[in-house]
Amino acid sequence: MNPTVLEVDYLIVGAGAMGMAFADTLIAETDATVAIVDRYDQPGGHWTVAYPFVRLHQPSAFYGVNSRKLGSGAIDQDGWNAGLHELASASEILAYFDQVMHKTLLPTGRVSYFPKSFYDGPDPQRPDVQRFHSIVSGAGFEVTVKRRTVDATYMNVTVPAMVPPTYEVASGVRLITPNQLPALQDQPSHYTVVGAGKTGIDACLWLLSRGTDPSDITWIMPRDSWLLDRAHWQPGNLGGEADAARLKAVADAQTVQDLFARLEDSGLLLRLSPDIEPTAFRCATVARAELAQLRRLDDVVRHGRVKRIDEHAIELDQATLPAEAGTLYIDCTADGLERRPEVPVFDQTRITLQAVVPCQQVFSAALTAHVEAAYADDDTKNALCAPSPHPNSALDWIQFFSDIQERFKRWTADPALVEWLGTCRLMGRRMPELSPEQWTALLPMFQAQKLKLEELLQQANAVAAVG
Repeated sequence: MNPTVLEVDYLIVGAGAMGMAFADTLIAETDATVAIVDRYDQPGGHWTVAYPFVRLHQPSAFYGVNSRKLGSGAIDQDGWNAGLHELASASEILAYFDQVMHKTLLPTGRVSYFPKSFYDGPDPQRPDVQRFHSIVSGAGFEVTVKRRTVDATYMNVTVPAMVPPTYEVASGVRLITPNQLPALQDQPSHYTVVGAGKTGIDACLWLLSRGTDPSDITWIMPRDSWLLDRAHWQPGNLGGEADAARLKAVADAQTVQDLFARLEDSGLLLRLSPDIEPTAFRCATVARAELAQLRRLDDVVRHGRVKRIDEHAIELDQATLPAEAGTLYIDCTADGLERRPEVPVFDQTRITLQAVVPCQQVFSAALTAHVEAAYADDDTKNALCAPSPHPNSALDWIQFFSDIQERFKRWTADPALVEWLGTCRLMGRRMPELSPEQWTALLPMFQAQKLKLEELLQQANAVAAVG
């Protein structure tokens, strides 16, 4: 069977959140034609296989695509998020992306969508021709791409249902992913949650919300993390007092430990246990009521990562512990925020979507599309969209905000970009309505904070090298 031949301006590989946010802004701001190829049967990427009780950790108002609101902007009236802006569920997010595809993108007549299709890469003989095929029918496609191929899969977001655990599990051990929790038909004698990231937090909160006695839960936590207080990341409440508190903490800090103490005292960072100094920072966000629930768990195992589980023992990096008979293990170890190597976002005939603001993937994708549409050369585009890898260690918090300061310094030097940022709902905060002269006057402050953060980071690295 001969392949179907297509011609488009852009081929987007991946209809996950970043691919959809990029396509939405590109279609809104250009007259480009686009083909979207995706391995799943509906748009949404990892959301299509995520555990059913997952919710956003940030308000719905900050997520999705720029042209269409997610949610109603309501304030939750009950539950552990009460008093804060709503958090979309997995089913709401999937319905939303379906509407974006079928009510925003496809009706333009400039978007073609190919679900359940596998991207095969460029034709070896014709570099401007990309190939993909239908996973269902096997039908092949050859696409002449006039502008660029957009890789919306590079960030490699992974949830437990997508990959097996990296540790050994003996036969006879009952281990499930969080996806299987709602389908439980019998009560195990004990629960052990393996992993302490966002998924591990969600699994613990789900068990507690269903009335599980905290003494029936063991939480294996390879590293404690600094957590963001969701109350400081609300629409209309970004900046202001929180910015002032952070600026003061950075300015007054003498060491990294002093900085984190000041950030915690100001309420900007939280931790599970006041007795344990966190060594990780992964952008996880919690409400204080959720944190209070997590603190009900007394059996928190801090002996490194799991290496092997059998019916009698749990082998970890730093200890081997007895295993309780009849335990149900819940694997929450997949790395949804994998730290990927940085590559240029704009590179001749390719765009590789990456976070250009730490942990803000959809905003980053929309900004990348706007920059592609509004600027002429790749050097300028890459300067405005320099990759910012996901934070991992506690020290990465310093790089996290240093990167944000550097981005603001570059962006605010461009009045047209400042105007666009002021209209972008995914940014999560309104840009102050300042004149170009006023923005210029702020640049020394941005630079001073960035230099102080770099000084603290260098100091911490020097201490680590000696110790």
